[in-house]
Amino acid sequence: MDISALRANVGNVKAVSQQTMPCPDCKALLFALHNFEIGPMKALLCTRYGAPDDLELADIAEPTPGSGEVVVRIHAAALNFFDILIIAGKYQFKPAPPFSPAAEFAGTVESVGAGVSGFKVGDRVLGYMTYGAAREKVAVTVDKLAKIPDALDFDRAAGVCITYGTTFHALKDRAALKPGESLAVLGAAGGVGLAAVELGKIMGARVIACASSDEKLAFAREHGADEGINYAKSDIKEALRRVTGGLGADVIYDPVGGPYTEPALRSIAWQGRFLVVGFAAGDIPKLPLNLVLLKGCDLLGVFWGSFIERDPKGHRANTQQLLDWCAQGKLSSHVHAVYPLAEAPAALKAIAARQVMGKVLLKP
Repeated sequence: MDISALRANVGNVKAVSQQTMPCPDCKALLFALHNFEIGPMKALLCTRYGAPDDLELADIAEPTPGSGEVVVRIHAAALNFFDILIIAGKYQFKPAPPFSPAAEFAGTVESVGAGVSGFKVGDRVLGYMTYGAAREKVAVTVDKLAKIPDALDFDRAAGVCITYGTTFHALKDRAALKPGESLAVLGAAGGVGLAAVELGKIMGARVIACASSDEKLAFAREHGADEGINYAKSDIKEALRRVTGGLGADVIYDPVGGPYTEPALRSIAWQGRFLVVGFAAGDIPKLPLNLVLLKGCDLLGVFWGSFIERDPKGHRANTQQLLDWCAQGKLSSHVHAVYPLAEAPAALKAIAARQVMGKVLLKP
């Protein structure tokens, strides 16, 4: 008996067993399979809120797919800054421990639950979860999945859904970025920052990369940035005014927050749009609203997680466009480094220290 095949298809067997079987021998076989012991798998667990070093690598039971779900064997899971907040209990979603961090993943469909259409065993897929992907396998509803184009490998695919999805939603749906406009990107070498540089260029903007080192600026220029500002060395307000000829940036993309937000806002163009994406610097800035009045500008919140729930059709269209661009080689989905699950604390510390250019992946 091929145990690995049974293990891979146990979800399908359970779905079939709900139907009437034609013979007693088949029923007996299905009864045995229903009681087939699913072996343990490796999972990175947050057993209590805390720091990256508090995470534990453990053996847990393999998942089986429920109705409308598939089980995906994870080939790569991508980490984001908000994973640090989730394991510390400081994110807007506070899952009860134990849980796994990592929200983006790519892998192969291993088993399919009842009522699933459009996906089959063996399909290469990418997907997203609020948390839970830092493990060998996950059970996930099919609305959170998309098929990976043949031209896209698992590692690059793992970092597309949330990172580029958030940024495309920000630039397209929230800021309505137009060709010829200037786009200033704070944290331009990080995951979402790099996505903003690349998508800004595809959408026809003049991209101004803003980052904390010359190395990061060189990296952003390699990916399409037209200008670079090192805000560790120069005043970002004056530098943005200078490179825009005194007009200011039409759109500012800010996933950093902290001390850079207000001076960046002071350099925004008349009727510009300021995108509030995140707070990687740690502090949530408090802005003087008279700046918004004097600039006639818009402050636009970017909450991708809520957008995909409220506008699933728009989300699917955005995802398909991103995957088309990936297949055409227009988006890099650059991988900075790959870590095994056991070294996830080091990966998260690198993100927290803002040492990462592109994406950091975990490999189960």
